[in-house]
Amino acid sequence: MPWKETNVMYEKTQFINAMLKAEKPFKHICADFGISEKTGHKWKNRFFEKGKSGLLEESRSPDIHPNALAEDTVIDLIALKTAHPFWGAKKIRELYAKAHPEMVVPSLSSVNRVLSKANLVKKRKVKPPSKDCRRLHQHIQPKEVNDVWAIDFKGWWKSDGEICEPFTVRDLVSRKILCVKLMQSKTSQAVREVMTELFKEYGLPKVIRSDNGTPFSSPNGLLSLTCLSAWWITLGIIPDRTEKGTPGQNGSLERMHADIAREIEGKISGGVKANQVVIDAWVKEYNTIRPNEALGMRTPDEIYISSPRKYAGDYDDIEYPIGFERRKVIGSGEIIVNGIRVVIGYSLRGLTVGLKCIDENTYHVFLSDFLLGTLDTISYCFIPLEELK
Repeated sequence: MPWKETNVMYEKTQFINAMLKAEKPFKHICADFGISEKTGHKWKNRFFEKGKSGLLEESRSPDIHPNALAEDTVIDLIALKTAHPFWGAKKIRELYAKAHPEMVVPSLSSVNRVLSKANLVKKRKVKPPSKDCRRLHQHIQPKEVNDVWAIDFKGWWKSDGEICEPFTVRDLVSRKILCVKLMQSKTSQAVREVMTELFKEYGLPKVIRSDNGTPFSSPNGLLSLTCLSAWWITLGIIPDRTEKGTPGQNGSLERMHADIAREIEGKISGGVKANQVVIDAWVKEYNTIRPNEALGMRTPDEIYISSPRKYAGDYDDIEYPIGFERRKVIGSGEIIVNGIRVVIGYSLRGLTVGLKCIDENTYHVFLSDFLLGTLDTISYCFIPLEELK
């Protein structure tokens, strides 16, 4: 029996949705929609090749695609992405390569195309910027829980010859200690892994406040951004920094560091592992038992609630509003405008920025809804906003 004539496109779309869910054998899905398996395979293949547009009726003229991916490759890519929904196309491609060493690995653009057509690419949609679009405010004062998280590395100490260097995160309203982790590395990637776990557990804050040290800030980077703070921006988090040489602007965190120095630092033998066990117990007591005078003698856990802004993995792409031009920042930190390379910032490599036309020769350049600076198409020079001090 053919497709229902009332709405053929709707029927095809429902068929594709059922096929992707794979809750029944393929032939049973075809039977449910009153089509043969041959017809079902035809529309499945067209969807994988062209997405939803492939479900439209085509002319009967030959349509040969010598570079199209094999059906098994497409299915494997979709299966890998479904099994690892938080992974981007690069990781999916790498996983495919390791699983199929004898096969030709699809290009990154092909993997992106397949995942996008299967509606498996997670995009962040950016709202049109407001008049005050600089978003580079310092000393943002928190009013509610999860408005501002303060982060830093406390000074290190040694235990049995091992270096103990805590990475700390604290919510400024509830005073809850979200993390004291003894780190083996201070790189952006190491901190990102810890913060990813915090975001999964507590949700996303509106602002993250740090000092001007690595890996939170780079003296040579665009607006002092690092790969870490640029990542925060893609998640909708505003980076906020203290002024140089003024640790008191992160006073709540500094006082907590002083407590650690007084009660734990240099007092525990057994190296990093033993110190982490003691720190974990100390944090639990701090959050659940120890009264806090700033909270009216309540404990942080009596105040703190998780953020309503849930973390559901990183975004594979950023969708800018209508009227914006999208540009991918290539590995050297450049974008290409009218065939000319313009340096934006190495910390943004791999991300997509949005260009909003201001006048005939000027663009505002955004990362998500964060204004980075201005691009002049006469000199092809990018002028960043005033650096954070």
